[in-house]
Amino acid sequence: MFRLSLLAGLALSLPLTANALNVTKLSTYTEECGGEESCSEIAAFDEASSRVFVTNAAENELRILSLDGNTMLQEFQVIDLSVYGGGPNSVAVSNGIVAVAVEAETKTDNGSVVLFEYDTNLSTYIEFDVITAGALPDMLTFTPDGNYLLVANEGEPNDDYSTDPEGSVTVIDTSTWTPSTANFHVFEEVKLKDVRIFGPGASVSQDLEPEYITVSADSSTAWVSLQENNALAKLDITSATITDIYGLGYKVHHQKRNGFDASDKDDAINIQSWPIFGMYLPDAIANYQRDDATFIITANEGDTRDYDGYSEEARIKDLTLDPKAFPNAEELQKNENLGRLLTTKSQGDIDGDGDVDQLFSVGGRSFSIWNANGNQVYDSGSEFERAQAQSVASKANPLLYFNSDEPGVEEENRSDAKGPEPESVVVGELAGDTYAFIGTERTSDIFIYKLSNPSKPEAVGFLDLDMIAAIDGEPADVGPEGLIYIERDANIGWLLVTNEISNTISLYEITP
Repeated sequence: MFRLSLLAGLALSLPLTANALNVTKLSTYTEECGGEESCSEIAAFDEASSRVFVTNAAENELRILSLDGNTMLQEFQVIDLSVYGGGPNSVAVSNGIVAVAVEAETKTDNGSVVLFEYDTNLSTYIEFDVITAGALPDMLTFTPDGNYLLVANEGEPNDDYSTDPEGSVTVIDTSTWTPSTANFHVFEEVKLKDVRIFGPGASVSQDLEPEYITVSADSSTAWVSLQENNALAKLDITSATITDIYGLGYKVHHQKRNGFDASDKDDAINIQSWPIFGMYLPDAIANYQRDDATFIITANEGDTRDYDGYSEEARIKDLTLDPKAFPNAEELQKNENLGRLLTTKSQGDIDGDGDVDQLFSVGGRSFSIWNANGNQVYDSGSEFERAQAQSVASKANPLLYFNSDEPGVEEENRSDAKGPEPESVVVGELAGDTYAFIGTERTSDIFIYKLSNPSKPEAVGFLDLDMIAAIDGEPADVGPEGLIYIERDANIGWLLVTNEISNTISLYEITP
């Protein structure tokens, strides 16, 4: 069985297969944030110095933690980032250089990449350089060889949609720290299949919003998630050129394996198929190699555009459904069925007659594996919600713990939205096998899959983080936003988890 070997009082939720991993919670650090969220979002780990760098968007800081020989996380330094802009969104480290993506005070203006290095004389981190990036630098990462630093510039519009900057990727040559910009101009006149271009008055370049980047093992190619657009972009790093954009298509929830719980008002855990399509809309992505092929893994969180100047959001009960496509529309639109489900007004009227011919849910509630050209080879279907349901079945009131972002308080309050919301994904090697770790933001789970066969990964188990008891009075982990896998040796791995609701950074050890 999958078992959890933990300190006293800690427990694992659910065995999924007969394969065994031991997971031990080693240490937790809690940000003191005065009740605010987003004090612990994204982290980076520098193995050479055994330091952890954590973004704190709520207080516009970078927190640096040391990881001592006993694996205890302790505060080392705090850097005020307010002089550089409106707040940090991501952090990465390579060869002793720490890079932080900082958005501008006005998020539609160009942001910055702030570089820090360690001053041995002062025993502190100091500014090394500041490089201009695009609008709203959302995520950044170094290539495995350290030769480039890549920045995903999301380019979100302002709230009234009067300003909508272009999305782009900044490619920084680390030998000279010279930036180049990979833009989407060449795609302005190209018909992009299954790519959502729908912002009011937006060009293709304005509408595409880079979210997250993963880089090939040879440092030559990167893939970029375009979350709101339901697409992936492919980047040639050396030339700083976007070479392809792949629309991800839609999940067929008509199929039993793709069932989901669509209502928070049905007084039951009701995972079933529905006459609806799902938009994957991935957030974090990762990649791994099997033989000579590269595969992309996406955490299919879902995201919508919801601004004062334009909102695509609607509930299905508020739409006019085509009577031929949905002869049972009245039944479907009841609150206990699809009525309360979050959907989009941006698409679905195929014949242009004003009613809706196809329905789309927001997010895949799953993770997917794609080949290097954007073709899907696997999707986990309804496995996340079915695992949750099995895990909570023995509780007095299972609804308080299923699809709930407040377990024990709110009954399945996320079923009508994006369900568990897979947010983060990371890949790691352990005992000769490759594993994917997928974190669900709302339900605070981490699902673990063995990736031996890309078209049929094997579910190994999951951690129900917010049900794991605290260490020495520290709160349990709630809202995993970022994951880092650290390979210690062939048989030991560490999983570093940053949690934006509990504002905790926790270190887990994983062994076979």
